[in-house]
Amino acid sequence: MDTILFVTVIATCFGAIVGSFLNVVILRLPNENESIVFPASHCTSCMTDLHWYENIPIISFLLLHGKCSHCKAKISCQYPIVELCMAVLSAALVQKFGFTVSSAGYFLFCAALLVIIWIDIHHQIIPDVISLPGIVIGLLFSLVCPLLYWKDSLFGVLAGGGILYAIAWFYFLWRKVDGMGGGDIKLLAMIGAFLGWQSLPFVILASSLSGTLVGLVAMIKQKKGGQTRIPFGPFLAISALAYLFFQEAIVQLYEIYLHTSLSL
Repeated sequence: MDTILFVTVIATCFGAIVGSFLNVVILRLPNENESIVFPASHCTSCMTDLHWYENIPIISFLLLHGKCSHCKAKISCQYPIVELCMAVLSAALVQKFGFTVSSAGYFLFCAALLVIIWIDIHHQIIPDVISLPGIVIGLLFSLVCPLLYWKDSLFGVLAGGGILYAIAWFYFLWRKVDGMGGGDIKLLAMIGAFLGWQSLPFVILASSLSGTLVGLVAMIKQKKGGQTRIPFGPFLAISALAYLFFQEAIVQLYEIYLHTSLSL
């Protein structure tokens, strides 16, 4: 078997396994009284401990037809989706960066973003226990990653947190209500730490556009008008992932746009 293919297969399997653990983190982390380590994996309906063969990422869900083998309660599709997403992200990292320290660092980054996406969707919070250590880890990562200059990472933290803080402050002065949580500010600072300040214009623009479109659809469906609330963290996280994997294409499109604008 080709070496790259072999490493990709291993990375895919490892990503799926980590994705299984991320499901535990997503489920338990928002609850302060729960541990992400104990107790062992169990059915959330009947509380029966799962056998090892009921806990194989993706495969067990398919074999069990999405139901608990003990009480027949429906298992959320979130479980295989998270496992599959982490498997795909892991494989994509190896394909893009090889088996390197860059892949290892960005693997942690992707895992953190995936957890943030789902927790923010369910609870509309972004846990500080992920974003704050993530900022520090991103800064330390810039010291060993050949693709990221430490000054770009540091400025990314300062600019990322500062930009959203300024937006939130002006929105509060204008509407007299909080329009953005502190979690979003810390998340963008973490994104800046891992991707550098150069990523911020795209991440802010892409997340704002996509968030606005989804928000308009939600306003129409929920019929709450300006009272409609949607979590912004998932849009920031997905935009950051897009920049991570398609940075070259994004920069190229920007250069084409800039050249065309200057020519007019």
